[in-house]
Amino acid sequence: MTQTISVFRSLVSLMALHDLPLVLRHSPTPKAEHFALLAGLEAAVRGMLVSAMPVAVYEILGDAQKTSIAYLIAGFVALFWGLMVPGMTRFVPRRWTYTGGALLYLIGTALAVTGTPATMSLALICNAMATATVFICLNAYVLDYVDRNRLGHSQGVQMAYAAIPWAVGPVLGVWLHDQWAPAPFLLAGFFALVLIAVFWRLRLGNGRQIARARRPAVNPLGFLGRFLHQPRLIAGWTFAVVRSCGWWVYIVYLPIYCVEAGLSDKTGGIVLSVSNTFLFIAPAINRHARRLSVRRSVRLAFMAGGLLLLAAAMLSFLPWITVALSLMASFFFVTLDVVGGLPFLMSVKPSERTEMAAVYASFRDVSGIMTPGIAWLVLFVAPVPGIFVVAGLAFLGCWWIAGTLHPRLGVERPSRGGT
Repeated sequence: MTQTISVFRSLVSLMALHDLPLVLRHSPTPKAEHFALLAGLEAAVRGMLVSAMPVAVYEILGDAQKTSIAYLIAGFVALFWGLMVPGMTRFVPRRWTYTGGALLYLIGTALAVTGTPATMSLALICNAMATATVFICLNAYVLDYVDRNRLGHSQGVQMAYAAIPWAVGPVLGVWLHDQWAPAPFLLAGFFALVLIAVFWRLRLGNGRQIARARRPAVNPLGFLGRFLHQPRLIAGWTFAVVRSCGWWVYIVYLPIYCVEAGLSDKTGGIVLSVSNTFLFIAPAINRHARRLSVRRSVRLAFMAGGLLLLAAAMLSFLPWITVALSLMASFFFVTLDVVGGLPFLMSVKPSERTEMAAVYASFRDVSGIMTPGIAWLVLFVAPVPGIFVVAGLAFLGCWWIAGTLHPRLGVERPSRGGT
């Protein structure tokens, strides 16, 4: 709660440029709180768009099928764009790549304000490209400056800083859209400007330079091949994809289930806001998870989340019970947001930080393509709860894969010079 209060004070202080918050004062070595502040500001942009954008796209395109196609195209573009970002950073310094990603948010929100079918589709693509770029660069910075044994702490702090934007943003975005359609996009654009200003104030530069042998620049297929030869990275990436698919099911298909079951169309949005409040306890989740070890925490979260999704599907004839079980499952989704990425991040070689950050970032786009695609097939043979079943089985599959992780992964070790 103390961290949450400090975040709020920092954001308020940003309104007065003459009184910058302490966290923005330049430090020779960037700290976890610096990266968390950037993550929180990006969450303010995305939290506003996550609810307002689908509504606006559906209203402009006028058809659910066209809306699905627009999102599918944006997912494919973002996937291939993300794989190009590491190669781009060989020619464009990382600080400018990050800035370009944030500017794509500005372009996307400006296009969304115009409100035509063509510009709205382009806005979706720009926002997807922005998310991929900023995510890749931020993870590369984190891997550069945060000690391996402190990655869990860094993830937890990022979640805490993002708690308020993710809890308030979806509800605020829909409400603003109802008042005046361009409002959520204008506000999201404002936060994108603040994100750029804070990034340059922190002066993160281009990250640490890793000495490496002279060799030709590696193309995306080249570093993708190296990724495929490292089982630990494959497992960590798989965890991220399945976790993201779980959120897709929760955010998109739970509200559809609620409407079909006769509940209010606002039920899904309210439950999502409640779920996002779990981010406030992300640091506590991280502390308890690290005590258990990363392996046990990841396995427990996947098992519990999977069983709850299956139970929600089996009891789908009781709508409020299904909603309650899904809400409980979302707690374990948040737990995986905190610790589920550690198996990947802790296995990355220092010389491959940017490249593997790009591979890791692709989980969003892959899940954004897989989830609606698989759901489309499931709905041919089963109602919406059938999607919960598939997601639950995928979670249990990850529980089994997580059993191959090293038992001491993420356990803090005493320093060599310590007593």
